Amino acid sequence: MESERLRIFDEDRNPIGTASREDVHKFGYWHVVFHCWLISKEVGTNYIYLQLRSETKKDYPGMFDITAAGHLLADETVRDGVREIKEEIGIDLKFEELIPLGIFDYSVVRENFIDKEIANVFLYKTTKNLEDFNLQLEEVAGIVKAEFNEFMALWLGKKENIKVSGFRIDGEGKRILLNEYVGKERFVPHQPSFYQEINKTIKEVLLGG
Repeated sequence: MESERLRIFDEDRNPIGTASREDVHKFGYWHVVFHCWLISKEVGTNYIYLQLRSETKKDYPGMFDITAAGHLLADETVRDGVREIKEEIGIDLKFEELIPLGIFDYSVVRENFIDKEIANVFLYKTTKNLEDFNLQLEEVAGIVKAEFNEFMALWLGKKENIKVSGFRIDGEGKRILLNEYVGKERFVPHQPSFYQEINKTIKEVLLGG
Protein backbone atom coordinates (compact mmCIF):
# COMPACT_ATOMS: atom_id res chain seq x y z
CA MET A 1 0.00 0.00 0.00
CA GLU A 2 2.84 2.40 0.82
CA SER A 3 4.15 1.94 -2.73
CA GLU A 4 0.87 2.99 -4.39
CA ARG A 5 1.32 5.99 -6.65
CA LEU A 6 -0.63 9.17 -5.91
CA ARG A 7 -0.91 12.41 -7.87
CA ILE A 8 0.92 15.20 -6.08
CA PHE A 9 0.64 18.98 -6.08
CA ASP A 10 2.74 21.94 -5.00
CA GLU A 11 1.72 24.52 -2.38
CA ASP A 12 -0.34 26.36 -5.03
CA ARG A 13 -2.14 23.08 -5.84
CA ASN A 14 -0.48 22.80 -9.25
CA PRO A 15 0.11 19.19 -10.38
CA ILE A 16 3.78 18.20 -10.23
CA GLY A 17 3.67 14.46 -10.95
CA THR A 18 3.23 11.34 -8.84
CA ALA A 19 4.84 9.86 -5.74
CA SER A 20 4.48 6.79 -3.57
CA ARG A 21 2.09 7.03 -0.64
CA GLU A 22 5.08 6.71 1.68
CA ASP A 23 6.86 9.68 0.08
CA VAL A 24 3.67 11.72 -0.03
CA HIS A 25 3.49 11.62 3.76
CA LYS A 26 7.25 11.78 4.26
CA PHE A 27 7.79 14.94 2.20
CA GLY A 28 4.36 16.50 2.68
CA TYR A 29 3.05 16.66 -0.87
CA TRP A 30 -0.51 17.80 -1.40
CA HIS A 31 -2.60 14.88 -2.71
CA VAL A 32 -6.22 14.10 -3.56
CA VAL A 33 -8.53 12.13 -1.28
CA PHE A 34 -12.19 11.10 -1.24
CA HIS A 35 -14.43 11.55 1.83
CA CYS A 36 -18.03 10.45 2.24
CA TRP A 37 -20.15 11.12 5.32
CA LEU A 38 -23.33 9.10 5.84
CA ILE A 39 -26.33 10.72 7.50
CA SER A 40 -29.65 9.18 8.47
CA LYS A 41 -32.87 10.62 9.84
CA GLU A 42 -34.72 8.69 12.54
CA VAL A 43 -37.91 9.97 14.15
CA GLY A 44 -37.03 13.52 13.20
CA THR A 45 -33.41 13.37 14.43
CA ASN A 46 -30.38 13.43 12.12
CA TYR A 47 -27.53 11.03 12.89
CA ILE A 48 -24.02 11.04 11.48
CA TYR A 49 -22.14 7.77 11.01
CA LEU A 50 -18.49 7.39 12.00
CA GLN A 51 -16.04 4.58 11.38
CA LEU A 52 -13.81 3.16 14.09
CA ARG A 53 -10.39 2.71 12.55
CA SER A 54 -8.73 -0.67 12.93
CA GLU A 55 -6.15 -1.06 15.68
CA THR A 56 -3.73 -2.36 13.04
CA LYS A 57 -3.82 0.87 11.01
CA LYS A 58 -0.48 2.65 10.76
CA ASP A 59 -2.11 6.06 11.17
CA TYR A 60 -4.61 6.91 13.94
CA PRO A 61 -5.44 3.32 15.01
CA GLY A 62 -8.56 2.87 17.12
CA MET A 63 -9.88 6.39 16.51
CA PHE A 64 -13.21 7.54 15.13
CA ASP A 65 -13.18 9.02 11.63
CA ILE A 66 -15.14 9.94 8.50
CA THR A 67 -17.67 7.25 7.54
CA ALA A 68 -15.64 6.20 4.49
CA ALA A 69 -12.54 7.80 3.04
CA GLY A 70 -9.37 7.06 1.13
CA HIS A 71 -6.65 8.19 -1.23
CA LEU A 72 -7.25 8.51 -4.95
CA LEU A 73 -4.56 6.71 -6.95
CA ALA A 74 -2.68 8.41 -9.77
CA ASP A 75 -4.89 6.85 -12.46
CA GLU A 76 -8.20 7.48 -10.66
CA THR A 77 -10.74 10.29 -10.89
CA VAL A 78 -12.92 11.61 -8.08
CA ARG A 79 -15.77 9.43 -9.38
CA ASP A 80 -13.63 6.37 -8.70
CA GLY A 81 -13.54 7.30 -5.03
CA VAL A 82 -16.99 5.78 -4.55
CA ARG A 83 -15.20 2.41 -4.36
CA GLU A 84 -14.00 3.38 -0.87
CA ILE A 85 -17.55 3.18 0.45
CA LYS A 86 -18.02 -0.36 -0.83
CA GLU A 87 -14.55 -1.50 0.23
CA GLU A 88 -14.53 -0.06 3.74
CA ILE A 89 -18.10 -0.37 4.96
CA GLY A 90 -19.82 -2.65 2.44
CA ILE A 91 -22.41 -0.14 1.20
CA ASP A 92 -22.67 -0.25 -2.59
CA LEU A 93 -23.52 3.20 -3.99
CA LYS A 94 -23.35 4.96 -7.32
CA PHE A 95 -21.44 8.22 -7.57
CA GLU A 96 -24.62 9.97 -8.76
CA GLU A 97 -26.30 9.16 -5.44
CA LEU A 98 -23.81 11.27 -3.50
CA ILE A 99 -24.32 14.94 -2.63
CA PRO A 100 -21.14 16.96 -3.29
CA LEU A 101 -20.17 19.20 -0.38
CA GLY A 102 -17.11 20.76 -1.97
CA ILE A 103 -13.32 20.54 -1.92
CA PHE A 104 -11.59 21.21 1.39
CA ASP A 105 -7.89 21.53 2.20
CA TYR A 106 -6.68 19.74 5.29
CA SER A 107 -3.16 19.70 6.73
CA VAL A 108 -1.65 18.01 9.77
CA VAL A 109 2.05 17.79 10.57
CA ARG A 110 3.34 15.27 13.09
CA GLU A 111 6.71 13.68 13.70
CA ASN A 112 7.67 11.64 10.60
CA PHE A 113 4.20 12.16 9.09
CA ILE A 114 2.89 15.08 7.04
CA ASP A 115 -0.66 14.84 5.71
CA LYS A 116 -1.74 17.50 3.21
CA GLU A 117 -5.03 16.52 1.66
CA ILE A 118 -7.18 18.03 -1.08
CA ALA A 119 -10.39 16.43 0.12
CA ASN A 120 -13.33 15.92 -2.25
CA VAL A 121 -16.14 15.63 0.27
CA PHE A 122 -19.56 14.06 -0.26
CA LEU A 123 -22.69 13.30 1.74
CA TYR A 124 -25.07 10.38 1.43
CA LYS A 125 -28.48 10.32 3.08
CA THR A 126 -28.88 6.69 4.02
CA THR A 127 -31.79 4.55 5.13
CA LYS A 128 -29.45 1.70 6.05
CA ASN A 129 -29.32 0.20 9.52
CA LEU A 130 -26.18 -0.68 11.46
CA GLU A 131 -26.81 -4.31 10.53
CA ASP A 132 -26.29 -3.43 6.86
CA PHE A 133 -22.63 -2.46 7.26
CA ASN A 134 -20.09 -5.08 6.18
CA LEU A 135 -16.66 -3.92 7.28
CA GLN A 136 -13.21 -4.30 5.75
CA LEU A 137 -11.62 -5.38 9.01
CA GLU A 138 -8.03 -4.52 8.15
CA GLU A 139 -9.25 -0.93 7.73
CA VAL A 140 -12.39 -0.54 9.85
CA ALA A 141 -13.08 -2.11 13.24
CA GLY A 142 -16.57 -0.73 13.82
CA ILE A 143 -19.33 1.74 12.98
CA VAL A 144 -21.13 4.11 15.33
CA LYS A 145 -23.62 6.91 14.97
CA ALA A 146 -24.05 10.16 16.88
CA GLU A 147 -26.73 12.82 16.84
CA PHE A 148 -25.61 15.31 14.23
CA ASN A 149 -26.44 18.33 16.39
CA GLU A 150 -24.34 16.84 19.20
CA PHE A 151 -21.46 16.21 16.80
CA MET A 152 -21.61 19.85 15.67
CA ALA A 153 -21.68 21.06 19.26
CA LEU A 154 -18.58 19.00 20.06
CA TRP A 155 -16.49 20.68 17.37
CA LEU A 156 -17.85 24.13 18.18
CA GLY A 157 -16.62 23.67 21.74
CA LYS A 158 -20.11 23.65 23.18
CA LYS A 159 -19.90 20.08 24.52
CA GLU A 160 -17.04 18.09 26.03
CA ASN A 161 -18.44 14.66 25.22
CA ILE A 162 -21.09 13.15 22.98
CA LYS A 163 -22.81 9.77 22.93
CA VAL A 164 -21.97 7.30 20.18
CA SER A 165 -23.69 3.98 19.65
CA GLY A 166 -23.03 1.13 17.27
CA PHE A 167 -20.71 -1.86 17.19
CA ARG A 168 -17.13 -3.02 16.85
CA ILE A 169 -15.80 -6.36 15.65
CA ASP A 170 -13.76 -8.32 18.20
CA GLY A 171 -10.84 -10.67 17.52
CA GLU A 172 -13.21 -13.56 16.91
CA GLY A 173 -15.25 -11.67 14.33
CA LYS A 174 -18.20 -11.07 16.63
CA ARG A 175 -20.10 -7.79 16.80
CA ILE A 176 -19.80 -6.13 20.19
CA LEU A 177 -22.28 -3.35 20.97
CA LEU A 178 -20.83 0.08 21.69
CA ASN A 179 -22.58 2.73 23.76
CA GLU A 180 -20.26 5.32 25.21
CA TYR A 181 -19.50 8.99 25.61
CA VAL A 182 -16.44 10.27 23.76
CA GLY A 183 -14.56 13.55 23.49
CA LYS A 184 -12.46 15.09 20.73
CA GLU A 185 -9.44 13.05 21.78
CA ARG A 186 -11.11 9.91 20.40
CA PHE A 187 -11.35 11.35 16.88
CA VAL A 188 -8.73 11.52 14.13
CA PRO A 189 -7.12 14.94 14.71
CA HIS A 190 -8.34 16.72 11.62
CA GLN A 191 -8.18 20.46 12.25
CA PRO A 192 -11.21 21.66 14.28
CA SER A 193 -11.86 24.18 11.50
CA PHE A 194 -12.14 21.27 9.06
CA TYR A 195 -14.79 19.56 11.17
CA GLN A 196 -16.58 22.87 11.64
CA GLU A 197 -16.69 23.66 7.93
CA ILE A 198 -17.89 20.16 7.05
CA ASN A 199 -20.59 20.30 9.71
CA LYS A 200 -21.72 23.72 8.51
CA THR A 201 -22.01 22.49 4.93
CA ILE A 202 -23.87 19.31 5.95
CA LYS A 203 -26.29 21.41 8.03
CA GLU A 204 -27.00 23.63 5.02
CA VAL A 205 -27.79 20.55 2.92
CA LEU A 206 -30.07 19.11 5.62
CA LEU A 207 -31.95 22.39 6.05
CA GLY A 208 -32.33 22.68 2.31
CA GLY A 209 -33.60 19.16 1.88
